[in-house]
Amino acid sequence: MTAYLKTMLSKLRRDERGVTLVEYGIAVALAVALGTAALSTLAGDVGDAMGAAGACMPNSDGSATSC
Repeated sequence: MTAYLKTMLSKLRRDERGVTLVEYGIAVALAVALGTAALSTLAGDVGDAMGAAGACMPNSDGSATSC
């Protein structure tokens, strides 16, 4: 039984078919993490810009606001 296990483990160690899939998985996870970090960083700036743009819009009664 131990000889069979040793044979199977040595075959699995030499088999590299799944390695590429793991590498792609790691690359996708890294891209998602970096994208999330970038969007989180930019979210405050975009929110401030949208708030400033909204403040410059005319009021509901048609009067202009000062920017």
